[in-house]
Amino acid sequence: MDKTGSATLLKRTKKLLRRYDIRARKGLAQHFLVDDAVLDKILKTADLKSDDTVIEVGPGLGLMTAELAKRAGWVIAIELDNRLASILQKTLQHENVVILNEDVLGTDPAKLLKGGAPHFPPSLSSYKVVANLPYYITSPVLRHFLEAKVKPDVMVVMVQKEVAQIICAEAGQRSLLSIAVQFYGKPGIVTDVPAASFYPPPEVDSAVVRIDVYAKPPVPVTDTSGFFRLVRAGFSAARKQAANSLAQGLGLPKEKVLALLDKASIDPRRRAETFTLEEWAALFKEYNLK
Repeated sequence: MDKTGSATLLKRTKKLLRRYDIRARKGLAQHFLVDDAVLDKILKTADLKSDDTVIEVGPGLGLMTAELAKRAGWVIAIELDNRLASILQKTLQHENVVILNEDVLGTDPAKLLKGGAPHFPPSLSSYKVVANLPYYITSPVLRHFLEAKVKPDVMVVMVQKEVAQIICAEAGQRSLLSIAVQFYGKPGIVTDVPAASFYPPPEVDSAVVRIDVYAKPPVPVTDTSGFFRLVRAGFSAARKQAANSLAQGLGLPKEKVLALLDKASIDPRRRAETFTLEEWAALFKEYNLK
């Protein structure tokens, strides 16, 4: 990225906000990235090629979008805020960029790739997601893409630092979100991002996470929906032993749950956050046979 000084992004952000007389909307958790070094890190982590397609969620003022467009073949930028979408239509007149003023959770990646714009080639089938995600929709957006019929190859997302740690947690500290992400891909924290890297600054620090999406899950599961119903049941009662949480979440007698855990070779005194993906898969297999 061309830079004329460490305050480049901040100056450009403030200039755009003044020009269009707008302010960040707290209700949409809008915090614009103004740290050039972090933007460079995101771009390098996305490892874009000239034939890549990028779906960007929440482009904001479009400063990162313009950089993505220089590196990728095609960029589909999805912006919920009507005001920002209107600005993007004026400031991002790149032939390989399409601005969609929509709720990302209502989009279908497969349809976007086929009909993102009239001039898009009809053969688009793979894509990467790059996003500075509003904190309040982090989990829904991750699930939206990871559970989509056509999944991304890679996701590079900015999220709250605490959420990044949860996403990447090892067995012993896992949550439902950890399992939901790690079932579909391998996550890793790229870099921590202090609150001062945004304008206006949020109240918490953030982190950039890269998720390399698997071609198929690392554990054999015949019914994904059923598998996650079981996992949700395991986390339904915080800090309880797995036998109690599962009995409560599944609505089963504890004796039956104890038998399932025994067949899956899992100590019933353990808590759900200590289970590995392989153990969840083994337990689900037994649950399906009950």
